[in-house]
Amino acid sequence: MTAVSRHPDGDMGAATEVSKDGYDPWAAVLQRIDDAAALVGLDPDVHCMLRIPKRVLEVSVPVRMDSGHVEVFTGWRIHHDTTRGPAKGGIRFHSGTTAREVAALAADMTLKTAVVDIPFGGGKGGVRCDPRTLSLAELERLTRRYTFEISSLLGPDTDIPAPDVNTDERVMAWVLDTIDMLHGRSLPGTVTGKPLAVGGMRLHSGATASGVVRCVRAVFAGLDMELARARVVLQGFGKVGAPLAFLLWSAGMRVVAVADLGGAVYNPGGLDIGLLSDHVTATGTVAAFDGGQPIPSSELWSVEAELAVPAALEGAIDTDDASKLTARVVVEAANGPTTPAADRLLDERGVTVVPDILANAGGVTASYFEWAQSRQGYAWDEDLVATRLGRTIDDAFAAVWAKSDTLGVSMRRAAGALAVQRVAEAIAARGLFP
Repeated sequence: MTAVSRHPDGDMGAATEVSKDGYDPWAAVLQRIDDAAALVGLDPDVHCMLRIPKRVLEVSVPVRMDSGHVEVFTGWRIHHDTTRGPAKGGIRFHSGTTAREVAALAADMTLKTAVVDIPFGGGKGGVRCDPRTLSLAELERLTRRYTFEISSLLGPDTDIPAPDVNTDERVMAWVLDTIDMLHGRSLPGTVTGKPLAVGGMRLHSGATASGVVRCVRAVFAGLDMELARARVVLQGFGKVGAPLAFLLWSAGMRVVAVADLGGAVYNPGGLDIGLLSDHVTATGTVAAFDGGQPIPSSELWSVEAELAVPAALEGAIDTDDASKLTARVVVEAANGPTTPAADRLLDERGVTVVPDILANAGGVTASYFEWAQSRQGYAWDEDLVATRLGRTIDDAFAAVWAKSDTLGVSMRRAAGALAVQRVAEAIAARGLFP
């Protein structure tokens, strides 16, 4: 294990990378933890514990490429806090992945699992690579070697990974198979988001989008806004954004603009999501879709709409975007899509933001159900999954909405306060070893 030095102020020491635009995801999540701590009067000792990751593993991942040469990638698996249960969090493969990003995402998972009140802590993993440049065989070798390097942390009682950016159920099957080979026995509860053929769960793949839509319905009802015909702008049309667009469209909303890495498309009357999906399947991007007109991606948030949904990567909405955003409501389908400064500006402008740790918690909730299914050895039916997912998200939304009203703060601050309180209660119950 390669430990990263940590300082009392929560700095990740040697892991000093920040994104190209200067956004530092670890600093951002610390600001939110600090704010939540102040709101609930958190014990200073507990506050200190939450500002420092519990465990940081950095690994080299040598992979023999199809050409015969060896390329060495860098990977991480980070546990932020495991007081409430095993570490839970996805694995991402992305060229921009850094230790600070993974640590921030792990901390978000600590808060997210607490908001929906499921018995997990926060973890996250990633490899700095561009999977688009890898063959299928290279991707499998990368996955298996990375899994081997972090295998000391993984297990149904210690750390349960799942898909994230640029990973899917096929990658999870490789992770599971590698762990099973290392242990010489079947451990299906080690991984969630896996294929049905190896113990996956029905409805898991669309659970994040389903949770987002439930939050959209709840916040529109809370604000007395009409859902039917409401306009939506959506950033991202991947494994969350694409099914989400269908669900919003099916709910009677008009998805008027969509952007992805390739470009953006706009239709004031609403895009035909079925045709757009076919276009993306054929071309790999929403750009050049003939059912709408092209617009610069930078103008997405300026499009007139009632709802804005960031469903891509973190740091996507900065202060410039926040100043231009026309929507009255933002529901965060992505992890950490709004910078702290942008969040404050949106709050000042009266924009209601349903934060990521609530809005996109449908995925980790379904992962909890899959983990329970694997441990029980009994497959859940779709009705049970859908009913319990809906109830969990609805209960979490109601709790955050009530907390927001009681404290007189934004939903993001209320969600953070609720999460930190629940983690603090667990820490107090356990005490400090030794």
